[in-house]
Amino acid sequence: MNRAPLQRLVPLCQLPPGTAARVHALKGEPEFCQRAREMGFGESAPVTKIGGTGPFVCQINGTRVALGHTVAMQIIVAMQIFA
Repeated sequence: MNRAPLQRLVPLCQLPPGTAARVHALKGEPEFCQRAREMGFGESAPVTKIGGTGPFVCQINGTRVALGHTVAMQIIVAMQIFA
């Protein structure tokens, strides 16, 4: 029996290094959400956390971006879990 992968929603800062996910939602003030979208962190955008413990280095749209902990907490990502 084939099972579809499950999704786990976590803040970007909790994504394990080297893991790819998709942006699920943005939290915070509308100005922050708009700026995050302008940087490429729109809903359903693929993102990979490269590493770091703050600032966190992520790759989005072929560009590496360093994010502080407060910002990374407001970007909710969906990571696939294969059970």
